[in-house]
Amino acid sequence: MGGSVSCCISPGESPKIHRREVELEECPITTTEDVSEDTGTYLQHISDRELPDELAQESNPSDHPRASTLFLNKSQTDVREKRKSNYLNHMSPGQLTKKYSSCSTIFIDDSTVSQPNLKSTIKCVALAMYYHIKNRDSNRTLDIFDEKKHPLTRDKVPDDYSVVDPEHKLIYRFIRTLFSSAQLTAECAIVTLVYLERLLTYAEMDICPCNWKRIVLGAILLASKVWDDQAVWNVDYCQILKDITVEDMNEMERHFLELLQFNINVPASVYAKYYFDLRSLADENNLSFPLEALSNQRAQKLEAISRLCEDRYKDLSKSSMRRSVSVDNMVGIKSSHAVLS
Repeated sequence: MGGSVSCCISPGESPKIHRREVELEECPITTTEDVSEDTGTYLQHISDRELPDELAQESNPSDHPRASTLFLNKSQTDVREKRKSNYLNHMSPGQLTKKYSSCSTIFIDDSTVSQPNLKSTIKCVALAMYYHIKNRDSNRTLDIFDEKKHPLTRDKVPDDYSVVDPEHKLIYRFIRTLFSSAQLTAECAIVTLVYLERLLTYAEMDICPCNWKRIVLGAILLASKVWDDQAVWNVDYCQILKDITVEDMNEMERHFLELLQFNINVPASVYAKYYFDLRSLADENNLSFPLEALSNQRAQKLEAISRLCEDRYKDLSKSSMRRSVSVDNMVGIKSSHAVLS
């Protein structure tokens, strides 16, 4: 029963007599090379189709929470060189400017994963883009993002526009201008970085001096529409960047979406990973978030929030215990005493 050759021979014959002939003649093994695409007789197993996609997704940091972010990997080169240089030159880190908590004073910052600090987040995102440009593998780009073919201003593009890497301050000022004018949130900046790295991975291109402004603009444009409830229209960006047209913005947005394969989903785990990796990047580059001493008013507020969360968890645990009791037809729950030996 269940033999692969029992269905290929007549009922009057024994399966063992002509087993070799059946395998070679009546049940030939079909390969992908023997079947043409037009016949459609060969169907690939679903596991064979999904496995490469899953592996590719796990290696893409913008889709999978376990994959390391690209900007953090690119920044490690400079961090190691800086540490090595300080060690060889016997340079001390200098006066400590970071504040540390003590028994009498607690320092905390106002940045959380749900409400990041806007200014610090934009600085970290700009620093991540700076490392992307500085430590790029090559200069692969597309014409739609080339600043010389699609200029953002009427000013003449310098001849060395594709050679000179922009400084961190220049990238920060460009992003800060867009965010302050469009009144975008810090969460939108993190989503912008997610879309940027997703574009580089999907399109197999690099962010370089000739295309970084248009790539950043396209990522901000898309992130603002996906994240914010009241999105900024393309015509509003034309008022910020006076010399760009709405048609150019629409075309760039359409190409950006097509290169992303219309995958604009950002899971909460991916968002949290990018947030904490940006904080790690800030610590490694002495770009710490602003710290303030914990006041009595804020301590009471934090205590009230913690009590509220604790009450919610208690209600959830009680409701789950009730469901388990009703299923097991139990009268009550008895807690066993701990035995200390």
